[in-house]
Amino acid sequence: MSDESNGNLIKDKLVQLRCHFTWNLLIEDVEVSDLENRVFDEILCLDTKYNVAIYNLLAYVKHLKGQNEEALESLKKAEDLIQQEHANQSDLRSLVTWGNYAWLYYHMGRLADARMYLDKVENTCKEFASPYCYRMECPEMDCEEGWALLKCGGKNYEQAKACFEKALKVDPENPEFSTGYAITSYRLNSFNKVTETTEASCLQALKEAIRLNPENAYIKVLLALKLQDMGQEAEGEKYTEEALTSESSQTYVFRYAAKFYRRKGSVDKALPLLRKALQATPNSVFVHHQIAICYKTQMIQIKKATNWQPRGRDKEEVHRLLQLAIAELEKTLQLKPTNEMAHVELADMYAENGDPTRAEEMFQKALRLEVCNPHLQQEIYYRYGQFQEYQKSSEADAITYHLKAVMLTEESSSPRDKSMRSLERLAQKKLRRNASDIRSLSILGFVHKLKGEMNEALECYERALRLSAELRTLWDMIDGR
Repeated sequence: MSDESNGNLIKDKLVQLRCHFTWNLLIEDVEVSDLENRVFDEILCLDTKYNVAIYNLLAYVKHLKGQNEEALESLKKAEDLIQQEHANQSDLRSLVTWGNYAWLYYHMGRLADARMYLDKVENTCKEFASPYCYRMECPEMDCEEGWALLKCGGKNYEQAKACFEKALKVDPENPEFSTGYAITSYRLNSFNKVTETTEASCLQALKEAIRLNPENAYIKVLLALKLQDMGQEAEGEKYTEEALTSESSQTYVFRYAAKFYRRKGSVDKALPLLRKALQATPNSVFVHHQIAICYKTQMIQIKKATNWQPRGRDKEEVHRLLQLAIAELEKTLQLKPTNEMAHVELADMYAENGDPTRAEEMFQKALRLEVCNPHLQQEIYYRYGQFQEYQKSSEADAITYHLKAVMLTEESSSPRDKSMRSLERLAQKKLRRNASDIRSLSILGFVHKLKGEMNEALECYERALRLSAELRTLWDMIDGR
């Protein structure tokens, strides 16, 4: 049989495997380096019992970068960990690793080695009476798929949650499955629109994960943030303080404890924690971004304290903080060019620094990004609308982008609500200048309609129609002449 025919036969079997090469992980090319950094950070700084999954993912990332020999080294580490951590079920736990080996050797043109690992998978499937030759349906496989999807970013979160849910149906008391489900629920809550139901479900998932993993400080600080989201900051702070006393996963605890304190308004507590985290993970996008937000917060605090007119040393300090924030945001985007909010924050900082040209360039980059979170897209539109009004003095363009934010979804969200208020204010401002402005009347009517104020909406629309009819009559008279 020719090599080509042999390769095609092997490929037919490879596509049946359950591993990173077949899980449809959505990763953009420009995100691979950031993903690799986050994988390394987790290996170095996150105290976990689940390192097999992270080495399997690292192998796949190395392959994406064209580093197949390094990928083989990562798979060898995964194999060694399986023998250490899961010796009593090593064959079952090795299925993903063997699948990755088979795919990797196939891509390297080592078809005999690929065939060897396919045989290992096939023999294990027979041993466990799987109805399939090259795949197993078991919660351990679902769990590892969930971890891979979770690590690969927001586009994969819904699928990750489904994987952990499937695993928990089989073994609801499994600490690893519970941890994965809780973290995914937390990420999805941050990523999607939050309702009372989803918040309560996320809170319950985090508490359940802590019950099954009482020493997991990382989960505790995520629970603290969720409690803060729900207005239970005092209880959240107790979990934060408890997590900070633990030596487990300290770098990750520092990151999220800092976020808790920054949101509480205690930037003086947040920054030292972030600097400690940065020492351990100097290429962390999250840490650089959080430090930038802290500098921005300090800058705003000084401005508020000086009635938005800082002078002397206060003015110098505002300028210093502004330059620090810009540097951190530029570093964030150097590490992850697809970070949407870093683009928007940096655009705002450039504008604050008196550089509207660079601000415009950064907003345009943000607007060109493929944003899968509608509320994040609304935030971009809202911020750009503000920029158009206050930096470019273009009320028309401001209205255009606030309308984009409002019309993107019908669900309420913070940026949508802010854009609605901006539209109402701009329409009223234009009507004070010209009470016969039909477009502004129509926009004001639209806002009233969205707010459920139907009488006010009808009044605006009727006025706009009357003015429109009068205008048509006037033009008819002019044409008649």
